[in-house]
Amino acid sequence: MEIYDWHTGPYPARVRIALAEKNLQSRVQFVSVDLWKGEHKKPEFLAKNYSGTLPLLELDDGTLIAECTAITEYLDALDGTPLLTGRTPLEKGVIHMMSRRAELELLDAVSVYFHHATPGLGPDVEIYQNREWGFRQRDKALRGMHYFNDVLKKQPFIAGEAFSMADITVIGDLIFAALVDLEVPAACEALRAWHPRMQERHSVRNRVTMSDPTLKA
Repeated sequence: MEIYDWHTGPYPARVRIALAEKNLQSRVQFVSVDLWKGEHKKPEFLAKNYSGTLPLLELDDGTLIAECTAITEYLDALDGTPLLTGRTPLEKGVIHMMSRRAELELLDAVSVYFHHATPGLGPDVEIYQNREWGFRQRDKALRGMHYFNDVLKKQPFIAGEAFSMADITVIGDLIFAALVDLEVPAACEALRAWHPRMQERHSVRNRVTMSDPTLKA
């Protein structure tokens, strides 16, 4: 399998963490697509992924799977023992719900802030910016942090009692937030305590340097 990604990207980080949690690093070759040079928006990449987003999984038969959730669900099911996306219908539903909330309320909001209210990826990529919209999404992201803080006051992980795809999504959220210097509010004590615990996981610590020697930090 090949995964097109960028080693420090917050969205690719989600799939890299999932790969490590499932011990699948040896089955994957990473193909670097430079976000800062806008390579993900070039015709060569758009021919593979119409949306021009990373990561992208390409299977040996040429099948292409985009979107972090879809890639994670595929990887998690390969060995018939899903760990990250749920085993029962209830687990699957709750994990998917919480992961989607993490995207809508936090990760995508930080992304809009990055692309619209900061220099983003530079003028060659950011051909249109709406700073007001960007700052409104920054405020939405902060509200999202308070929401997940309330969730973590009641349970150890985002979707309940076990680490899951939903936790990986929020980890990706906070990676992106750190890139734009958007700090978790001091009042979000549960979220601030959860984050260091997640960073202690081997899959999170080694997400940048895994597998591909050309991507060593």
